[in-house]
Parts: sequence; structure tokens; C-alpha cells
Amino acid sequence: MKIIGIGKNYVSDKSEIADLKDGHQLIFLKADSTLVTDNKDVVYPSQITSQIVYEVELVAKIGKVGKNISEADAPSHISEIAVGMDFTAKDILTDNRDKKWPWALGKGFDGASPISGFKPISDFPKLNDINFDLKINGKQIQVGNTDFMIYNMSEIIAYVSKFMTLNPGDLIFTGTPADGIGLIEKGDHLQASIEGELLLDFKMI
Repeated sequence: MKIIGIGKNYVSDKSEIADLKDGHQLIFLKADSTLVTDNKDVVYPSQITSQIVYEVELVAKIGKVGKNISEADAPSHISEIAVGMDFTAKDILTDNRDKKWPWALGKGFDGASPISGFKPISDFPKLNDINFDLKINGKQIQVGNTDFMIYNMSEIIAYVSKFMTLNPGDLIFTGTPADGIGLIEKGDHLQASIEGELLLDFKMI
């Protein structure tokens, strides 16, 4: 299975979307070994980094094989939705960017993709109006709604499937709200919800 991510995909003001939508999506891949499931605590990888950035994201699971999928048909390829964290080792990623190297190490370390259990797509009749949020140590830090995406889920699926076949079980991290991104620390307690339902609940240890 593949873990696909998209960068810089949310705005704070919906009026900005038209100007930012140039057809070029910032797509990257993460290793499947980044996944942490069942609300298990995540070990802070202090041996490789001292700067982990958190980003809460909705995660779409692909339910059937698709290539060159149309935007109209894209929702039928989503079987389930979860909430997850896209962790980035900021110091490593910055160094890689400066050297014009790939993002693999900054995004692909063990524990970089904690995800909740999945909810069936039938629970989300309006993919462009899903609310989600992140609390850290009991304080609400990030709040998102899919109506603020630059590229919606259908557009992401259609774009990615031009380049690579999507298979059942592939996961797409669909981007993080434009505001509230920051550094996570060892000992922090993270809780992420969809439509007010707590689904992801773990600590950095």
C-alpha cells in the first residue's frame, strides 16, 4: 500500500483558492512503516531530530483500483475516512530542501503517520463539508473544514491517478488547516476528532 500526502492544501480565506489553484499539486509519499494505529503512543525519535512539526489531516482510504480517474468518479474510489497526523522532522526537511534532496527522511521516519480507526464513506454525504480538529494537552490547536481545501478530495484522486495506479488500501493524507501548525514535544497528549467525535488519542513518549 501507498501513503500519499499533499502539501499546502488549505487556506484561511476561501477567496484565496482561485488564485492558488494552478493545477500543480505538491504530492509526496510516505513509507508504510510510518503508520501508528490503535491509538498507540508514539515514541519521539530523539535520535534523529529535535524538531517535529504536527499537522492534523483527514485521511481517505482507497477502496478499489483506479487509473486516470475522473473527478466525477473519484468519490466512488473512497471507501473510508480517518483522521491522522502528518509529522515532519523540520530540521531534516529544511536541510533536505536546502540541498534539493527528496523529502523521504523528513517525512518517512517511523511513527510519522499516526491514524485513527476509519469511518465508512457513507457517514460523510458532503465531502466538501467535513469538520475536524486537533487538541494538544486539552487545548484546541487546529480546526479545519474541507471547504477550505485548495484541491478537494476528488481533485487529489484524479490528479494522483494520472501518475500512479491507486489500489485498495492506499491512504491519502489530504492536507492540514492553514493555521495552528507548530512543534510537538515529548510528553504531549494529542487528540483529534471528526465532527466532534474523538477518534485519535495518543501521547508522545
